[in-house]
Amino acid sequence: MTTASQVLDRVLVLEMVRVTEAAAIGASHLIGRGDEKAADAAAVEAMRAALNELYMDGTVVIGEGERDEAPMLYIGEKVGAAPGKGPKIDIALDPLEGTTITAKAGPNALAVLAISEEGNLLNAPDVYMDKIAVGPGYPANVIDLDKSPTENVKAVAAAKGVEPHEVIACVLDRPRHEALIAELRGLGCGVVLIGDGDVAGVIATTNPDTTIDIYMGSGGAPEGVLACAALRCVGGQFKGRLLFRNDDERARARKWGIEDLDKQYDLAELAKGDCIFAATGVTSGSLLDGVKRRGDKLTTNSVVMRASSGTVRWVKGEHRVGHLAD
Repeated sequence: MTTASQVLDRVLVLEMVRVTEAAAIGASHLIGRGDEKAADAAAVEAMRAALNELYMDGTVVIGEGERDEAPMLYIGEKVGAAPGKGPKIDIALDPLEGTTITAKAGPNALAVLAISEEGNLLNAPDVYMDKIAVGPGYPANVIDLDKSPTENVKAVAAAKGVEPHEVIACVLDRPRHEALIAELRGLGCGVVLIGDGDVAGVIATTNPDTTIDIYMGSGGAPEGVLACAALRCVGGQFKGRLLFRNDDERARARKWGIEDLDKQYDLAELAKGDCIFAATGVTSGSLLDGVKRRGDKLTTNSVVMRASSGTVRWVKGEHRVGHLAD
């Protein structure tokens, strides 16, 4: 069992929900408006303001990019109301996971963040990561990126006591995954294609109601760390390996302390020790309902988890439009 962190005070558990609620509400005003950048900017601004109200000495280790490339919530940015005084907290965040989804009013857009003690979240660069994940209840190391998709599906099927064609996989709908999708369908697997939002896709493996058994394919490395923080709280397995398209991306990884560029990371190497994960739905999806407006009230739906206790809290909030800062 994960030891509870004295730094991650219980108060911070629900404070994290306030942060993701703020970002989700900020982005919700742009749902279906076709402007990805405006939706993302609204979520970033709201999340940053909420983080800066908390008594902590926070550092963004997974953010909107590097300082020269992103003016808000960049990697290395300091947040919190008590720099040098409050508890030292590492923060991984995605104020709007699913910018395209939000712009098109599609499902599964989330405001997401995870926190841990200093040094416990991998400072992953903004590059791609090859990922594979399953929910809890499987033998250790049932999945492995050094195995083929077919081998991984057969291993999961054997552990479940079913045939490979009964396994359902979740994959990002991208041209780079055409061969993967073809291989899975060749086995007879069901393939759930998602347009964006692979944090929700990974977490879906932990919820039997989704019927998704395994997540496969490449996506953003920062999202991989966020998903691992959630799996640390509810159980499951994850393997990840950074993918580099050029020497500039390799140099960026080394800049952030990544030494072994070919390493296959396990769940506990991406998100160590005690951690807290929080998410609020922006648009409705498999994990959470989105922000709803009824008259002068906004309703939000969130989930917050903690690794040390294994606690999962589902939080429904009602916010009066004129009192959103309360």
